[in-house]
Amino acid sequence: MTEGTKPAGTLYLCATPIGNLEDITLRVKRILQEVGLIAAEDTRHTRKLLSYYDIHTPLTSYHEHNKREKGQKLVEEIKQGKDIALVSDAGTPGISDPGQDLVALAVGEGIKVIPVPGATAAISALVSSGLPTDRFTFEGFLPRVKKDRGSMMAQLVSEERTVVFYESPHRLIKTLEEILELAGDRNIAVTRELTKAHEEVVRGKITAVLEHFQNNPLKGEITVVLQGRKDEKKELPVRSISDIGELVDDLILKGRDKKEAIKEVSRILGISKRDVYNAVLRLKD
Repeated sequence: MTEGTKPAGTLYLCATPIGNLEDITLRVKRILQEVGLIAAEDTRHTRKLLSYYDIHTPLTSYHEHNKREKGQKLVEEIKQGKDIALVSDAGTPGISDPGQDLVALAVGEGIKVIPVPGATAAISALVSSGLPTDRFTFEGFLPRVKKDRGSMMAQLVSEERTVVFYESPHRLIKTLEEILELAGDRNIAVTRELTKAHEEVVRGKITAVLEHFQNNPLKGEITVVLQGRKDEKKELPVRSISDIGELVDDLILKGRDKKEAIKEVSRILGISKRDVYNAVLRLKD
């Protein structure tokens, strides 16, 4: 830094309330008041929060559709000495949202990034699920493309740790049916609208939870917590030989050679490499 140059500012990742506006932490409130600019996923949504607390900090948009251009501008402002707070619509920014790209840019420029913790749907769902919390994996939103989704689903059901992921209301039933077919009737918890007025946590076997949501209207933000595969269950049911072939083909398309792809699918599904190889041969025939 040359003499007379203003030191760079800081990027704060501020967790905002998921439900009740009163759930904001004192530290988040103070930082939103003190920074020079707030970057928000949806300015209309965030403006309600700022208005509630009589906060008048300038507000700008930062979202999936402008993150490339806007992210670089925000980083330049921070380098010029401005402190900026990043917020998502609700919860902690950077979790399954474009905030992760801004953080990567800031870190690449040597900018200080400070998390200001608060509500996070994934952690709230996990700790209220009744499932093991000592070892878990978070997968964000599952892929929509069939081939990518099949590969990811196979990995999820082979995972021995508790699995946490987000899902949309209109895809939840299909997702539960797919997990049931691949993994059997495991324990699961589906949480909906956490910390909000219509909060709901449905726990039990997949069949019971599936029946519940088939018979009850489903709306709101959903987080799923799935029991991990038990150690003694070394083999997983696979719907068809074509499932194995799709997984192998998907890995080959991603740059693996055939031998590596077969080895990886064997690991994911918990079956022998010979069984995977034979399935691939049968598909060719």
